[in-house]
Amino acid sequence: MISPHNNLSSFMQNDAVAIDMTPLIDIIFIVLVFLLLTANAPLQSLHLDVPSAPNAHLPPITEQKKMTINVMPSSPQWAINGQGYDHWSEFEAAFNTSFKTQPDVNIIIAADKSASIEPLMRALSLLQQHEIKNTQVLMEQSQ
Repeated sequence: MISPHNNLSSFMQNDAVAIDMTPLIDIIFIVLVFLLLTANAPLQSLHLDVPSAPNAHLPPITEQKKMTINVMPSSPQWAINGQGYDHWSEFEAAFNTSFKTQPDVNIIIAADKSASIEPLMRALSLLQQHEIKNTQVLMEQSQ
């Protein structure tokens, strides 16, 4: 004979064995959405032509018309021919003014090795915006 006690006991046993998958599926979807949103971050790049061999001959600087851009590790981060600029907007305006007065000038970039890469990349990007190809980057020769 079936008693109510046996039915309740078997119902509790069946319920204890079943696993509710809903919270697990919710967590998986949240992680999936998070990974999809963060994985598609665009990478920015700047094309740069460098010497093909480490011992390639680097020509000395001989041109008289030149503009020197310095990238420094602390404030002021940029300088044009020794004149320092703390803010990017000031540097950009000064560069535009100097370049308009001398469009055929040879640009020399001298970056301190302890300077952050971000100011150097901004300066190179500015040169690329103006389509300036007559540029030299100063380097120390390794011993």
